[in-house]
Amino acid sequence: MSETGTVTSKVMSTDEWVQRWDERAIGFHKDTIHPLLEKHLLVMVNGKTNIRIFFPLCGKALDMKWLADQGHTVIGVEAAQKAVEEFFEEQKVPFTTQSVPAINGKLFQSEDKKLNIYCCDFYNFSKDIAGQVDGIWDRGALVAINNEDREKYATILKGLMAPGCRYLLSALQYDETKYAGPPHHLSDDAVQQLYGDKYSIEMIDDVDALESRHSQWGIDWLREKVFLITPK
Repeated sequence: MSETGTVTSKVMSTDEWVQRWDERAIGFHKDTIHPLLEKHLLVMVNGKTNIRIFFPLCGKALDMKWLADQGHTVIGVEAAQKAVEEFFEEQKVPFTTQSVPAINGKLFQSEDKKLNIYCCDFYNFSKDIAGQVDGIWDRGALVAINNEDREKYATILKGLMAPGCRYLLSALQYDETKYAGPPHHLSDDAVQQLYGDKYSIEMIDDVDALESRHSQWGIDWLREKVFLITPK
């Protein structure tokens, strides 16, 4: 809370996010497949098989293994090595590691090369590292980063999008005067400002996402919207 009584947004460094994993402060991690991804997967896949799907700030999301089991190739980026190691260990997937000097990080890769997680600072990543992708599942990523970094983040994702890419963005919306994040409120207008110049944007879902754990945020309503973003 600022001196004027308004709620101020917490600015977090990459090291602080890594520390959250070390301290097990990972309330954002889900132990199930995300229901909105499950519901809208066919929208992303759009009739194709074995597509390349990108997970920004992927953590140890179960969704990645679920998609790889369907034949898709997953590319994730995560700063916390603990999260990446736990993903492969918990999913019982044999993996190899290799240094990637261009991102000052490592690639963790399943033996069948369907699961590829780059452990590095997200802003070191680009299409030059792993090529472009056909789909993106952005849950807990754009809403997690510092507001002032949104343009930089969006620029990286735009570069990753192949011509037919279908990007599913999960946006959280709530009363910003009561809680300032992270995860941050992401308005419809903010999505338009980030991607509306060269991309078509369609809201395809809007659900009540309020859970008992959100009471500590001081909010009494929470919406989760899913936007489909595609090149014009």
